[in-house]
Amino acid sequence: MAETGLKAMARTRALKLGHFIVEFATPGIGHIMKNAGCEFVLFDLEHSGFGFETVKSAIRYFEAADIAPIVRVPSKEYHHIARACDMGAEGVMLPMVGNAKEARAILDCMKYHPEGKRGVALGVAHDGYAAGPVPEKLSGANRRTTLFCQIETAEGVENADAIAAVDGVDCLWVGHFDLSVSLGIPGEFGNPKFTGAVDRVVAACRKHNKALGRLVPNVETGIEYYKWGFDFICYSGDVWVLQGALTEAVNQLRAGCK
Repeated sequence: MAETGLKAMARTRALKLGHFIVEFATPGIGHIMKNAGCEFVLFDLEHSGFGFETVKSAIRYFEAADIAPIVRVPSKEYHHIARACDMGAEGVMLPMVGNAKEARAILDCMKYHPEGKRGVALGVAHDGYAAGPVPEKLSGANRRTTLFCQIETAEGVENADAIAAVDGVDCLWVGHFDLSVSLGIPGEFGNPKFTGAVDRVVAACRKHNKALGRLVPNVETGIEYYKWGFDFICYSGDVWVLQGALTEAVNQLRAGCK
């Protein structure tokens, strides 16, 4: 069976563009993003105030707009990972993955038997509330679920090659701010220590043919990182895009209305 959706995106090194949602989980958000040209959304539970009830609704909004949802869960706990999958998250992102053993434990929470140890829940959100043969349901869910491991610690960089080598890890995602802090150079993204760490992650993904992603604050950084080898480019977040556009317009109005 041909792979579709987010899994298919992760299997190609072609450019994928998305947006970070941390504040505005409104019914129209998926269609707004789709009409802007986005292909995926990174929906955040680590730093937002969103709970799982919101996740369940938001995923339906993204499904309706044909936007692939990646849910960043707040921890590596089973109940965070498995519940996100049960609610229909095609992609699950985990913060601060430090080694291959952690990646394998995450996959145990995401995948059904025989690929993992996830508790079985069928005929619910993740499979469209549809009936069907159990073996097909389990294998279908395993095919769909897509794992994004954030590399944002010195340990993660050290073990990037081993993490990328794990069967079932689909993408490494550089968490730039936390990585710079872990390296002892907060916010110094041009520091050779930081760029050297990114080079190691890029090399690991190329070696194992895995996707590579990052949140970027502006167009210039997105283009730079695409040329560096990144294919999942998540452009800014809802809060900052709105605030930036509004600030620019208000300042122009004040200047022009004197």
